[in-house]
Amino acid sequence: MKRLIECVPNFSEGRDPAKVEAIVAAMSGVPGVYVLDREMDADHNRSVITLAGEPDAVAEAALLGVGKAMELIDLTKHTGAHPRVGATDVVPFIPIGGVTIEDCVALARRVGNEIWNRYRIPVFFYEAAATRPERVNLENVRRGQFEGLREEMKKNIDRQPDVGEPKVHPTAGVTVVGARKFLIAYNVNLNTSDVSIANKIAKAIRFSSGGLRHVKSMGVELKARNLAQVSINLTDFEQTPMHRVYEMVKREAERYGAMPVGSEIVGLVPKKALEMAADFFLQLENFSPAQVLENRLADALSGAPLAAKDGKLAGLARPFLDAVAAPSATPGGGSASAFAAAMAASLGQMVAGLSRKKKSQAAYVDQLSTALDEMRKAADNLSEAIDRDAESYDAVMAAFKLPQSNAEETAQREAAIQKATKGAAEVPLQVAERTVALFERLGQLEGIVAASMRSDLLVARLMADAGARGALANVEINLDGLKDAVYVASMRRRAAALRERLSNPSRATSA
Repeated sequence: MKRLIECVPNFSEGRDPAKVEAIVAAMSGVPGVYVLDREMDADHNRSVITLAGEPDAVAEAALLGVGKAMELIDLTKHTGAHPRVGATDVVPFIPIGGVTIEDCVALARRVGNEIWNRYRIPVFFYEAAATRPERVNLENVRRGQFEGLREEMKKNIDRQPDVGEPKVHPTAGVTVVGARKFLIAYNVNLNTSDVSIANKIAKAIRFSSGGLRHVKSMGVELKARNLAQVSINLTDFEQTPMHRVYEMVKREAERYGAMPVGSEIVGLVPKKALEMAADFFLQLENFSPAQVLENRLADALSGAPLAAKDGKLAGLARPFLDAVAAPSATPGGGSASAFAAAMAASLGQMVAGLSRKKKSQAAYVDQLSTALDEMRKAADNLSEAIDRDAESYDAVMAAFKLPQSNAEETAQREAAIQKATKGAAEVPLQVAERTVALFERLGQLEGIVAASMRSDLLVARLMADAGARGALANVEINLDGLKDAVYVASMRRRAAALRERLSNPSRATSA
């Protein structure tokens, strides 16, 4: 697989196109690097450039961008609505394909050191690359901005950089380098110029103040448009989707006599995020990502089947059924259990999606929409577990094939078997935990789904029950081969607790 990463450097210049163009030109000149997007914002006085390519090439491009920004941007003369500590303010690396977050951490550390070596700009590491817990959150590093950090670095040891001398570069400040998951920069504009309202809304929705998980936000004044803006970073759009954030901003704004007049995405956004928003706001009946032209075209180009043969649903199930039926160890009972659980979550999606279209269930639309999101996430996770379970058992089989011609090799083989077997027990336990939670959540929907959907809901619960019990059976059979008595006892206690929850329908309360 080709190794691909994304890098989204943020530069403290959003008003001079010539300077931004010079920075982009410096980065795009590296072979194998693609500039996917560029955004300039005069109010924020900030530019966001999206690069993609192989890790080493993207790293070099980012370094050249830092150098060009140092030449062109003087923070002592910079003003803007967005907090900043550097001419190149932040350089995050994001894994796309064939690369792990750990690979991006290593790359971030290497780039950070090279920024100091080439340009004598001090560097802080953040998010997954952070060296201290308080530096995981970017806002902690940016506290006080360039001017405040310049003074604090002289006297506060806790504000000294991870790389370089404890003083800011005279004009370029410092640069914050990190590794993270895909982030969506999403802003909501309000029909008021009162930035205090935007600040109150930002406080209500951000996780650090008790709001939504995976949300960072602040109020910003858009002077050019005489509007206030809630500026938002979504660090995990699948757990906290854009539409949920927008709806909460809208409700909070109503408390202050305001309302959204538009929203914007800065940089790029995953197609799945827009599909989720479309499904929520349009209340599409039986919507599937397969209805998106680009998705179907991508499947065609990759050779994936576009539809059931002869228009029959059996054609969609046949490949997996044939794989299970084949005389090979995988996919086996663990994968089949995960498949049953994923089917239960998919049925839950259907039940919630159709029920919220019924006039009789109009009072429960919000609850059903929330349930629909939850079921979608569960189905995605459990379908991925079909492969995770097979891979974990394949690892056990590979360990058994290791050589044992002498005492050292025998010991290494046994250690590998024990480690792989623990993995083969943990995957189905994770499936069981998620599936038991799904079983309970499906039960909570009984009082709010349409009457015509209750038989489908019952089938979903029965499949969840079967998936969970099947996964637990796979946990037990792997525990039998382990020698770590403490580990085995702990796993069995967790499994027993899950069985108890399956046997206790009263846990399923109203939604």
